[in-house]
Parts: sequence; C-alpha cells; structure tokens
Amino acid sequence: MGFLDKYTGKLRSYKAVYVLHNLINYKKLRHNKLLYRRFHLDKSIFGPISSRQLAQLPPQPAPWLDQPTAVQELQQNKQLQTFPESIQQQLKAWPEQGYLVLESFIKDDIVATINSEIDRLLQQHEVGFNYTNKKIMFAFKHSKALKKVLYTPELLQVLQFILGRQVIPFQTINFLKGSEQKAHSDSIHMTTYPLGNLLAAWIALEDTTLENGALFYYPGSHTLPYVLSKDFDSGSTTFRIGDNAYKKYEEKIEQVIQEQQLQKKNFFAKKGDVFIWHANLLHGGNPVLNPELTRKSMVIHYYAKDVICYHDITQRPAHFDTYPKAEVRLYDED
Repeated sequence: MGFLDKYTGKLRSYKAVYVLHNLINYKKLRHNKLLYRRFHLDKSIFGPISSRQLAQLPPQPAPWLDQPTAVQELQQNKQLQTFPESIQQQLKAWPEQGYLVLESFIKDDIVATINSEIDRLLQQHEVGFNYTNKKIMFAFKHSKALKKVLYTPELLQVLQFILGRQVIPFQTINFLKGSEQKAHSDSIHMTTYPLGNLLAAWIALEDTTLENGALFYYPGSHTLPYVLSKDFDSGSTTFRIGDNAYKKYEEKIEQVIQEQQLQKKNFFAKKGDVFIWHANLLHGGNPVLNPELTRKSMVIHYYAKDVICYHDITQRPAHFDTYPKAEVRLYDED
C-alpha cells in the first residue's frame, strides 16, 4: 500500500507532495505526454490537473450513449443483438437510467475465490485498509486470481459496448462492511477528459439488505451536469487542497438531490450480481443497521482508453502500472 493511501496528516493537503509523488512515479504517467498533446493541454505531466483547467479547452464529444441520438443509434446497432435479451433491454434503457444489473453474473466459485484471496492478502499483510478504514485499494495488483476477474470477457464486452471504445481496468476497491458513503458521482474521484469515459462494475460477494448497508442510487441522475471542483467552494488554493473540500462536495450533491427532487432506489443484490453504473450516476451506501454483519463486495473502475484521467479533488493525474499503446492521432501531425 502506498504512503498516500494510508496517510491522513497535514501533508496530504499540499499539492507539492503529489507533484513529488508524480516525479517518483514517472513511468506510470508517461502515457499522458501523448494525450496532453492530443488535447492541446500545455502543461507538465507532473503538475496538478483540474476540471477548471480543462474547462478552458475546446469541447469534446461525449460517449455515444450520452449523445442526444443514443436511442436511435441503439435501435440501429447490430452489435446490440449479440447480447442476451435481458441485457439488450437494459442497454436500451441506459441513456435514460444510467445503470444496468447483470444477475448471477459471477459464479459461486469465483465469488468464493475473491473472498478467500482478500482474506489471504489481509492475513499476509499484502494489503490493508486505506485511510477510511473501510476500503482495500488495488488488491488486484497482488493476486493473479483477482486480476483475472477484471478481464472477464463477457463483462468487458458490455462495458466496451457502453463506451464505444476499449476500456482499461484502473482500480479495485474491496469492502468487508458497507461503505456508508454519502451520495456522490465517481467523476469527482476518477475524472476524465472528455467527461463520461469511466464505468464502475460493483460485484456483490454476498447478499445485501438494509441491515448490512445496501447500495443506493438515483436513476437518471447521470444526465445532470457534472459537479466538479470548479462548481463549489472547495477552499483549494494554488498550493493547497481545501481542508473540507470533500465535505463541501457532499453538501453540494445533497443540494442537487433536493433541488432536482431525485428519487432514491436501493439495490438489494444477490451474491454474484454485478451492478454497472455511469460515471456520473449519483450513488452511495446506506447506513449499516447491524454492525455485526458484513457486506463483502468488490468494485472495479474502468477508464476508456486514450482519455485524460485524474482525481479532481486532489488534482492528481491517474497512475497506471501499464498502459496499452496509444492509438491516438495527433492534431499536429495533420
């Protein structure tokens, strides 16, 4: 586990710490050289990057299912017919709903393997909980069995259809207990330019109920404007991240929910179900009513290939241990 994953002290608020971290991890950032050139972003790959800076760049097209013509294009798409009927119907509803459920998708033996691998990695101190004391980050980097789950062909087929391009698994988060996280969009944590090029696949590793803190979500909330650090008073300065930046973000999201009168829904998963959601779908974890209960789960976040990926609150570019060879064509090569 990296220093910044566990550390909760004052240094965490200084942007210079992240710049130093970027310099040390140059190899995990070098793919950004080509991407920054492509999008005409004139800055160092080691420095902070934020939605405020990227808002100054020319507008870029959204993923195809976020386009106004999405419903019509889906009706004409021949690849849609390659999916089972239940998935076809959910894909047709994606532009309006922003999520879909793959029931009993991960088989019992794979679920058992994931749970046993997490237990093993914890016992052997190869992984641990991050500063939240709830999340086990990037466990897949320590287990071939976990990494294999990320590349499940049938899952990748769905994800790549939704975004219309190759996807790259970036991160896993494992939970033993319910997250109890307030409503948020993943795009505040794993932001992309252009926006919308991220998907989450949440795997239930046991049944979920209100007792153990089931997920909740707001159908259709993905169609609302993204709330990023430029859209609320984060308290951040040129040199520091605001001390209460994330709390201010949560307050802004709650304001949006009230103003838009969004209707909350709970996801009562069965073991092996997979819940896939849009980068901007508002969601979170219900309070755990029985603290003796576990709510084992694993979420995998996938970026679309060849987009800029970063963390908007801390203004950190995303680090990739390996990155597929870029296929972008540079504008200055025309």
